[in-house]
Amino acid sequence: MSNAVAVGGSVRVPIPVPAPVSVPVPPQVSARREKATATLVEMCSVRLGTTLFGVPIKHILEIVGGARPQPVPLAPSYVGGLVHYRGDVLTTVSLRHLLDMPPREGPQDILVLESAGGCFGLLVDSVGEVLTVSSADHEPNPSILDERRRLLFAGAYKLKDSLLVMLDPERLDPIRLEAMRLGSALPA
Repeated sequence: MSNAVAVGGSVRVPIPVPAPVSVPVPPQVSARREKATATLVEMCSVRLGTTLFGVPIKHILEIVGGARPQPVPLAPSYVGGLVHYRGDVLTTVSLRHLLDMPPREGPQDILVLESAGGCFGLLVDSVGEVLTVSSADHEPNPSILDERRRLLFAGAYKLKDSLLVMLDPERLDPIRLEAMRLGSALPA
């Protein structure tokens, strides 16, 4: 018996179709593909002590150097003070306090940030340069990070000789910080 089928005077022979074969992709090819699809992000680098942090520049309105915020009595401890900014009063957030670091004496730099809750200032020791980082170099927060830092950090970017800890302005907004404080993720 033949597998051939006669149709209109011609003979059709069924051709077996091979099953798909999975071929492993070499790691270097896979890495190149990831980098080709990776997006680039511009980050403003800032220092707090010896740690390098980054804030996406799309959220930064201005950098104010050498500021001395005025303390606010009875304010939550993460409030670094108030500064006069373009005819308005701007609330500043002390990143040092949020990270349980001792206060810094003298002037600090302020990143004026825009978030859904409005504008606020972020107090940092110093502002560095704008770095272009790739999403392929982004790592999520490690699982061993304590809850408070996990809520403040948005992962880290691997640089040539160090890490750039990403800060998300939405997570640092004073309104959100107050809600976190009331939910006891932050100290009073």
